[in-house]
Amino acid sequence: MRHPPSIDAYGGGGFRVSGQRHEGSLLILDDAAQPWQATSLEALTPDHLAPVFAAGLGTVEFVLLGTGAVQALPPRSVRDALQRAGIGLEFMDTATAARMYNVLAAEGRRLAAALIAI
Repeated sequence: MRHPPSIDAYGGGGFRVSGQRHEGSLLILDDAAQPWQATSLEALTPDHLAPVFAAGLGTVEFVLLGTGAVQALPPRSVRDALQRAGIGLEFMDTATAARMYNVLAAEGRRLAAALIAI
């Protein structure tokens, strides 16, 4: 049975995931939370999502992207790379994305959460 981590809190430049503090941006992939090098939406490139592309469609049906303090359209290069890989994209501000991740993970959805710290 899957036991995805839960995002307990966000803000102050990081996240609390399943009771443990993570500084900076966060990538949750295949039920594992890890540091993510993306620091802003403007600087986001397809390379930031390399672990998602490596995991492939069997692990990830879509990326839930937290865009920072406000919702904004991700760079075209990122949207195009995900589309070419057949991976969906949902984006929203990081606070909303963190809450949505918990709901979707509890439903057993196969997603990657890529969350830019606020």
